[in-house]
Amino acid sequence: MAKLRQLSWTPRLPANCGPMYLAIANAIGEDIQAGRLSPGDRLPPMRALADWLGIDFTTVTRAYTEAARRELVDTEVGRGTFVRRRPLPPPRTVTVGGVEMSMNPPPAFQDEALLGRMWRSMREVEARGMELLMRYQPPGGVPYDRDVGARWLAQRIPNATPDRVLVGAGSQGSLHAVMSMLLSPGDTLAVESLTHPGVRALAALLRIRLVPVAMDEQGVDPDALDAVCQSEHPKAFYCMSTLHNPTAITMSLARREEVVAVAQRHNLTIIEDDDYGSLPENVPPPLAALAPGLTYHIAGLAKCLSAGLVVSYLLTPDAWSAARLTSVMRATSGTVSALSAAVGSCWIEDGTARQVLRAIRAEAAERRAMAARLLPASQLLMPGEGFHVWLRLPEPWTSGEFVGGLRNAGLGVVGREAFSVGPGPEGVRLALGVPETREQLSHGLGMVSELLTQWPTMSSTGF
Repeated sequence: MAKLRQLSWTPRLPANCGPMYLAIANAIGEDIQAGRLSPGDRLPPMRALADWLGIDFTTVTRAYTEAARRELVDTEVGRGTFVRRRPLPPPRTVTVGGVEMSMNPPPAFQDEALLGRMWRSMREVEARGMELLMRYQPPGGVPYDRDVGARWLAQRIPNATPDRVLVGAGSQGSLHAVMSMLLSPGDTLAVESLTHPGVRALAALLRIRLVPVAMDEQGVDPDALDAVCQSEHPKAFYCMSTLHNPTAITMSLARREEVVAVAQRHNLTIIEDDDYGSLPENVPPPLAALAPGLTYHIAGLAKCLSAGLVVSYLLTPDAWSAARLTSVMRATSGTVSALSAAVGSCWIEDGTARQVLRAIRAEAAERRAMAARLLPASQLLMPGEGFHVWLRLPEPWTSGEFVGGLRNAGLGVVGREAFSVGPGPEGVRLALGVPETREQLSHGLGMVSELLTQWPTMSSTGF
C-alpha cells in the first residue's frame, strides 16, 4: 500500500466512463487543461498505475499510447512518460465547399435593404469629425459611447449607469482586463465544467488556476458552486447565464437566484459573460441585475449585431471599480477602436441595432429548425434562441473521435476538449451561423447525422 500512495498522479474516473483506456487518456487531457498536470510532469509508471487501479497492464499501455497520439505526452525510453512541454496546437478547422461549423458568428441574413441601412449608418459617424480619426480615445471609451452603452444595457439591467460602464475592445479584451485586476498568478477562478476557451487561454497566460463547477440540465449547479467555495476558496466565478457556450443552456430565474445566493454567502465576485444575452426576446434578468454589487457584466456586440464589431460594454459593480479598471485597460487592451465604438453607438441610437437583432433572430430560428429536423432530438440540447447547439454523443463515441471523423470527411466542428475543465459527457458544439447559406448548413448537418449512425472505427477514413 505504501508504494501506491507514492504515485505522482492518479486519474479521476467518473462512473460509466466507457472504455477504461479512453477514460484514462481523457483524464490526462482534462488534468492538463485544469492545471493539475503541468508541462514536464512525470506520469506514474504504467505497471504501478495498473496496480493502483486494479486493471490490466495493457489497458494502461493503451491509455498512454492514446495520450501520446493526442500529443498530450511524450514517452522517453528508460525515463518514463511526461506531459508534453511544447504547447498544444490550436484546434484545426476545415473548410470544404464553404461548410464550416467551428467558429460561432451570427448567421448572415438576406435583407438587402437592412444591409444598406447598416452601411449608411456607418457613414454617418463622420459627423464626429477629425476628433474620431486623429485622436486617441481614453481607455474605457468616451463619455458619449459609455452613455449609449449604459442605455443598451439598461434594457435588461435597469440600474446600469454611465459611470459604471466602460467600452472595451471586444468581450475578450474586457475579460482580460477584469481577470487581470481581480486575480493574481496562482489565484483560483471557479468556472463551469464546460467553459469558454477564451477563459482557458487567459488563465494560462495569467497563470490562474481554474476549478470546475459541475453543471446539470439547467446550467451551473448551485450546490456544487457552494462546495467549491468551501474547499477551493476561489477569488471569482466566471459563468455564462444565457445561451451558455457550448451547451446553449439558459439558466432559469430560480437557478440564477440560487447562484446569486451562494455568491452572496461567500462574498464571491461574479464575472458574467453575456455575449449572447441580447439574442432571446424574453430572458430572466442577468446576474448583474440580481447582484449588482458583486458582478462584472460583459456584453459584446459581435454575437448579437456583427462579428466585425469588436466592441463590448462592461458594467462594473460601482463607479470606483470602473475607475480602477480603466487603468488596467490601459495596460492590457489599450483603447477600443474609436471607429468601431462610434458605429456601435450609431446603430443603437438610430434603431439599426434593433432591426439587425430581429433579422439575426429570424435567420437563427430557421437554422435551429433545420438542426431539429436533421439531428436526433434525444441527443440535442436545443436553445429557444441563439445559433449554436450542443450535440451529446452516444457511446462508444468520444468527442475527439467524432471531431476527427468529421474532419476526415471535410467538416470542422469543436468538441468537448476545447471547453472542458473537468470531467463531463462527450459532445460537440455545432455553430449554425457559419455556413453562408441554409443549403450549406443542411449539407453539414447531414454529414453529422450520417456519422452518428456509424461506429468510431468506421470513421477513420471518412464516410
